[in-house]
This record gives sequence, C-alpha cells and structure tokens, in this order.
Amino acid sequence: MASMRAGLLMMCKSRVFTQFCHKAKHTKLAQCATANIGIRNVSSSYNSSINDEDDAMFLHGNKLHTPVMLDEVLEFMSPSENQVFVDMTFGAGGHSKAILDACPKTTLYALDRDPVAIAVAKQLSSKCYGDRLVPLEGKFSDLGKLLSSHNVRHNSIDGVLIDAGCSSMQMDSAERGFSLSKDGPLDMRMDSNRLPHQPTAADVVNALSEIDISKILKMYGEERQARKIARAIVQYRETFQPIATTKELAHIVSCAFTHREARKRKDKLSRPAHSATKTFQALRIFVNNELNELIMGLEQVERYIKPGGKLAIITFHSLEDRIAKRFLRGIDYSEKQSMNLRQKRRLGMAKDEEHGKPGMPMEEGHKNTVWKQIRKKVVIPTDDDIMKNPRARSAKLRTAVKCDDNIDND
Repeated sequence: MASMRAGLLMMCKSRVFTQFCHKAKHTKLAQCATANIGIRNVSSSYNSSINDEDDAMFLHGNKLHTPVMLDEVLEFMSPSENQVFVDMTFGAGGHSKAILDACPKTTLYALDRDPVAIAVAKQLSSKCYGDRLVPLEGKFSDLGKLLSSHNVRHNSIDGVLIDAGCSSMQMDSAERGFSLSKDGPLDMRMDSNRLPHQPTAADVVNALSEIDISKILKMYGEERQARKIARAIVQYRETFQPIATTKELAHIVSCAFTHREARKRKDKLSRPAHSATKTFQALRIFVNNELNELIMGLEQVERYIKPGGKLAIITFHSLEDRIAKRFLRGIDYSEKQSMNLRQKRRLGMAKDEEHGKPGMPMEEGHKNTVWKQIRKKVVIPTDDDIMKNPRARSAKLRTAVKCDDNIDND
C-alpha cells in the first residue's frame, strides 16, 4: 500500500493541467456501509478477466455502437481514392467503418489503447477490409512511434479523427468500472489489463489523502463540492472498509449530500444528474491521464497531417473542448482564462519579447497560422442524433484544415 500511495502521489504531481463543505454524518455513512454490503457481495460474482476476442465478436456481431455525428464527420472528411486516415479513438469502429466504406481505396490506421477495441479492429481487418485497416494498439502519445513503425512519414496523412473520452462499449461493460449505473469493480483503466501496474480508480480513492482526492475532483470533474465528497470517501474507508465497487462509491458520494442538495444537481442541459457523475468523470480522467494524452496526441497529429489535411475533434466536456479550442487557435495551454484585452496584450508582448520579436498585441502576435478552422462555432448533435445515441447530447465537433505554409519534413 505504501508503494502504491507513493506512486499515486507522483501521478498527482506530474498530472498538472491548466484549469480553465460540511462533514457527512457518521450515522448516514453507517447506513451507506450497510447498503454497500449487499452491493459488494453481488459485485464479487463478476469475472474480472476480459476475453478480448469474445467481447469483440459480441460487439461486432450485434452492432451495438452508434457513432456520434457520423454524417457531419463524413461530410467533412470526404474520403477519396488513395487517401490515408487515422482514427485515434477506434472504439467499436463506427466512424472508421464509415470512412472505409465511403471509398473503396482508402487506408485507415485505427489507434486505441483498449485491448477490446483492438480485437474488434483486428477482426474487421481480417474479415472485411484487409490491409486497408491497420490496428495500432497504444495511447495518443504513442501515435508517432506506431506510425513510424509502419513507415508513415510526417506530413503524409490526409485526415485525422479524435473522438475523445470514454467509448460506449467501455461504459456499457460493468466489469470495466466506468459507469455508476452498472455495478462492477472500481477499475476505470482504458488500457484494461494491458498495463498491469497502472493504478485503478479504487487505488486512488483508497490510497490518496482527502486533500489530494479533493484536488482531483475539483480539477477534473469541476466539482464544487469536492472537499465534502473527498471527506466522505476518506471517512468511509477509514471507518468501514476499502472502496471496491462502482455502486459502493456512488452510494458514498450520494451520502455526502442532503436530499435537497441532491435534487438540485443538474447537468448542462438542466436535467437531473446523479450526485456522483462528476466524481466518476474526474477519477476516469485522472486514472487515464486523459488531458495530457489529448495534448500530446494533438501535437503528434500536427506533425503527421499533410498541408491541406483535415482534423476533426469530438469532445464531450469543457476540459477536453478547451484543449481542442486552444490548440486550433494557437493559444498556449498555460494561459490564464478570462483575461481582459489589456491582460492579453501584455501577455502577447511579453512572449514576443522573450523570442526577440518586437512587442505586438495578442491578437497579432499569437494568431495561429497552422490551422484554419472550418466553422467559427462548434457543431452540436441534431435531435435525431441524440435520439439514436443519447450519450451524444453533450458532444461538440470542431473541424480544421492544416495550412499549406507549415511543413515539417523531419
């Protein structure tokens, strides 16, 4: 436990991103613990091992996945003969299949860190698309070395799609521990057992201090009641038992709120939201280092897309969308949010002077010349899209084309 806690503390220190309560009653936590005994007994019957091939066959055979904003992505990409694409979040393959089917002479590299998704990609490659579909197992930050292993050069890719966040098949699998509505082990690792030493969400809530848990919930879940929730988590594990399941954690977070407070919880569409929704989001992002991976992935994409090549980014919450927006606009990730015009001008002049340039206003000195955004405003799902896939309701699509005067031949 000591070594696990030390490793998690190192993760807390290394995963630093630009960021754009009262004590739970003992009797309430005791009631929560009593309820969780049954939950833990039920969850213990789960088989923690995942058969990648069986899961892939089930997913492929039953066609469970409905891609988010598929028509908009296809219209933007407009696949044509001999073009090469990269789907950096293959998942169940919905977007990739549509791109490959749109033109019979395209090639697509399917990147995913999830072994189940890679098993799906391998099945599709062997049975449907042959060498037109090339599975790449790894994280966003691994894109460069994986493409290099297939002799793909910089400035050679015609289009890249990033569908950020958690995939539907991960959310729908109780054994993966992503969903608060499905009881299972509190895991949340997108890599599953591919990286056995990677800490799980259970390791995080059972090993870190109240202050560290609070920081994670506030930074990655934008949770206003982070201290209250963190205090309830620490009280529960110290008084009763380590937290092991998704339902157990969801109950603990619920116990940190009064009924009136819980009823006030709404999502961004003003619908009732579970008290633990932001907690689960924060833990998932932290465990998988999602925001850093997105930043590193975008930097790799910029090197490999050819001039005139297309980039489509689908995000599902404000932290991801803020990174995508800043990347496409050429704004530094460390820049303070909500600066007034005077602050922006001062920052722009200071940065230009550091690079030996005459001071210029922010709008001139930091104008992005790498990407040309196709639309000023994001594309959001239609009502029909949301009916087909309710999880698409919070999605945002940003599209851009790489400008011709930014060529890196390394």
